[in-house]
Amino acid sequence: MPSLKKQSGSGLAGSAGLIRYFDVDEGGPKLDPKLIIAIISALILLELLSKVLV
Repeated sequence: MPSLKKQSGSGLAGSAGLIRYFDVDEGGPKLDPKLIIAIISALILLELLSKVLV
């Protein structure tokens, strides 16, 4: 009869590179989302004004 005892292991093979470290800073530009929305809105407004004036 097979043993019903749960096997305990380190679990390294099961995680195999799937661990993420969120506390590590990866660098790159840090911009406020409000700034991005403002820039996109300004570009849309300029595009609409250019169609009207030209």
